[in-house]
Amino acid sequence: MKHACAAALLFALLPAARAQTPPPEILRVTRLADDFNEGSLRFAIEASNRAPGRYQIEIDPVGAPPFVMKPASPLPPIKGPARLEGAAWKKSGAFVVLDGSGYVEQNGPRSCPGAAAGQFGANVRTLNLPGLALVDTADVEISGLEIRNFCIGILIHRSSGNLVRDNRIVGNHGGAGLMLTGDDGAGNSTAATTVRNRILRNEFIDNGDGLELTRGAAFNLVANNVFRSTPANPEPSQGVEILEGHDNVLIGNRFENYSDGVQINRGNRNVVADNVFTGNTLGLSLSGIGNIIERNAIFGNAVGVALRPTATGTTARLSRNAIHDNGGKVQRCFSGGSCDADLRRGGIVSGTPGPEHAAYVGARGIGVVASPESLARICPDGAPACHAAPNAGIAAPVLESARRSGAEVLARGRFDGAPGARLTLELFGNRRAGGAEGELFLADAEIVTDANGRALFAVSFPAAAFAPAALTATATSSEGATSEFSKPVAVAQ
Repeated sequence: MKHACAAALLFALLPAARAQTPPPEILRVTRLADDFNEGSLRFAIEASNRAPGRYQIEIDPVGAPPFVMKPASPLPPIKGPARLEGAAWKKSGAFVVLDGSGYVEQNGPRSCPGAAAGQFGANVRTLNLPGLALVDTADVEISGLEIRNFCIGILIHRSSGNLVRDNRIVGNHGGAGLMLTGDDGAGNSTAATTVRNRILRNEFIDNGDGLELTRGAAFNLVANNVFRSTPANPEPSQGVEILEGHDNVLIGNRFENYSDGVQINRGNRNVVADNVFTGNTLGLSLSGIGNIIERNAIFGNAVGVALRPTATGTTARLSRNAIHDNGGKVQRCFSGGSCDADLRRGGIVSGTPGPEHAAYVGARGIGVVASPESLARICPDGAPACHAAPNAGIAAPVLESARRSGAEVLARGRFDGAPGARLTLELFGNRRAGGAEGELFLADAEIVTDANGRALFAVSFPAAAFAPAALTATATSSEGATSEFSKPVAVAQ
């Protein structure tokens, strides 16, 4: 597990190779007006595009903030190598604002058309009306801007080795605040076209989806960003959606008040580590193979981690996460999170209904979710027309006792599964007795089932380290599939 995480992070951190070139000349944007005259942003982008790599664009308007630019029509896509920097932000902390209301209709999600007739709003397939676009290019850096009121704040389309850092991306109600996609133009994935991009230290506020990694986007790094939805957001879908995106790393981010903090839909081997998830209907919603979820703080959601059944299977390794105080009535229904009164809430929920993504974006309008008939069902004995249980239906371990003895707390229990199976048992403590969650990771142990499929275990940890009222546990198979939490057991003195 550690090697897989480290390898994915290493690949994501590697920037694209840069040719040895002389320092760029500075193109200064000093005017807020959108025209073709020198000193305007449009003039600077077109000049840079004629000689990629020659210029660095610095936006430093004359006068005092606020600095607001309202393009009258779409800006040209940026060709790399190029650097676009809000120099005013660098000097004074005042963002230069790129505002789409000059030509994008401002009617919330209904302003933003999808790729097919009848589609609109967040979480539909679209490449429409971005503020800044990077298409079939590489090595572009964007920083120091506030980008708002477009359908997509920044579009990175079949483009690699780009850096988006230290921006505010606000109120973009179409595809996403920032979209990284390998879309071939017909909704299919392209491989190796949208890789090794870095998205660092940005603030995403009240976008439909905060960020998307879709249709082949791979080996990208999303680190130390804030993804937040407030009551002003008409359609709070995903903080980050990974749809058919693989080997991406999400680390050190915060996700607040979405339908799904992170949704991985048919995405494989993604690593989600050291993030905070709170106030979401589903903190994480997972399908795909080999995803790793570790060391995250997941609290105050309706469901902490939802494992979805799919036709192609779901495996996710959950390790050393702090999962507590979930199970509340958080209802955000857009494109993933559920308002179903029968939604089973809690820390880790296996088998949460999860239609394939097309069920949300086929002919949907605003706020339409899939019908109950389309929800995936867990297969009884491989019956047709339903989906296999996620994580191969691995059972939770059973904690039979927990007792303080001198300087240690000793927990005993059993696990029942397939004969000869090797598993990792993780033990968690909770400050309050009650629900089946794991507030603090305490210890782990390797266990092996016998010929009857049973393993007995005894795991201890220092009593001085933490004084829990109750313990819970999970079991993870050697294939990287983690169970739900065990029922809690109170710690006896």
